[in-house]
Amino acid sequence: MSAENTPRWSTPPGAVVALAAGGVALAVAAATAVDAAGRVLVGVAAALVLAFAASAWRQRPRLEVLPESSGLAVTRLTGRREYPAAALHRVRLVEYPRMGRRVPMLEIDTIDPRDGSESLMIFGRWDLGADPREVHEALGARGLAPDHKPS
Repeated sequence: MSAENTPRWSTPPGAVVALAAGGVALAVAAATAVDAAGRVLVGVAAALVLAFAASAWRQRPRLEVLPESSGLAVTRLTGRREYPAAALHRVRLVEYPRMGRRVPMLEIDTIDPRDGSESLMIFGRWDLGADPREVHEALGARGLAPDHKPS
């Protein structure tokens, strides 16, 4: 499998750019605010929005299938981490209630073969830039979802 055919998922670049533009607009509003309290509050909001945009940009691609479907790579703020297929304990869809409806999230449980430590990663539509159900199907088709049942 070539690098071009490697499935990868991350927050859409347009969404990250829009978020950064909102942060810049808030920064301009903070600089032009009349009162000091407004300047501080809007300035803090601008800093948080810009930090969130930088974080989303830094974590690209968020989830990636390794060549030959040998495992998964996850990018976090601290860097990229690769998980071989043997480390994937559970890859499943879970629906969480949010604002009166059920929202699908992709849960990946891993067990580190070196020391037995466990980790749980949860990905939503924002993280993946796609419906978590589609990502789960793609992982299952590549044999990377141990408990996947084809639909």
